[in-house]
Amino acid sequence: MLEPDNREKIVARKAKVTKAPKAKVQKKPKAQVKAEDAAPTAPSKPDEKRPRKKIKNKIYEAELARLQIELVKLQEWIKHEGFKVVAIFEGRDAAGKGGTIKRITQSLNPRICRVVALGTPTERDKSQWYFQRYVPHLPAAGEMVLFDRSWYNRAGVERVMGFCTDEEYREFLRSCPEFERMLVRSGIIVIKYWFSVSDDEQERRFQSRLLDPTKRWKLSPMDLESRKRWMEYSKAKDELFAHTDIKQAPWYVVDADVKKRARLNCISHLLSMIPYKDLTPKPIRLPPRQKQIGYVRPPLSDQTFVPEKEY
Repeated sequence: MLEPDNREKIVARKAKVTKAPKAKVQKKPKAQVKAEDAAPTAPSKPDEKRPRKKIKNKIYEAELARLQIELVKLQEWIKHEGFKVVAIFEGRDAAGKGGTIKRITQSLNPRICRVVALGTPTERDKSQWYFQRYVPHLPAAGEMVLFDRSWYNRAGVERVMGFCTDEEYREFLRSCPEFERMLVRSGIIVIKYWFSVSDDEQERRFQSRLLDPTKRWKLSPMDLESRKRWMEYSKAKDELFAHTDIKQAPWYVVDADVKKRARLNCISHLLSMIPYKDLTPKPIRLPPRQKQIGYVRPPLSDQTFVPEKEY
């Protein structure tokens, strides 16, 4: 017979050693496992909320400098081959279209690469065939034209704000794809970019413009009105894509929530769209300057100079 104290010790020791029964694990169907495993690696859409990592200034400036050198090479190739290039930049207000265009043209020859940003149409413009005001700005051989907004105003701001009739809007959706196919058949390379920005990021940029005197002019009454009609613009964009995202001139969406990353991505993609060769000339030696023989410079007092200030 075990004494009560020893019996309690043995029972306690057995309780420690005894393992808890394993819980049954319910196996997932194979299809469900595959779907869940694939979810983290599936490509995310521009409208989804996700963290967007900013790029360091040092990396951005180095990559931008490299891309701008490549843009110069592309420019020379376009001139050499007589290409005709149209790049269209569309998207939400404050999405970063203008900043990207500025970085593209910064080092280029304005006689080869020019920007077209048309203002509000006049009464005469309104009486013309809709595409007529854009046709004179199309490129000749050896030119590249960047449209900072374009004929797609008809499907965007004009549609949402009621500046065109339903019939004019429907006619645009019918004729625009044919118009662009006609441009492509004529030898023009058409590249279309849509800059996508989230609601929160657009709000932040609008607030920044309100506080910055150098950017306040960018906020027009139309921009403020667009904030009220965010969903209407979204529906208009979806309809626009459904009709004009054609094989000959597809839309390329730029995720523009991080400006600097969007600029690099867009420029890099633009360079990839036109195969080009490096036509950089050999190093140039400057000839000696002509000697001043028989020339007397007029006195500086005869000229009117800009006043100099002390800083």
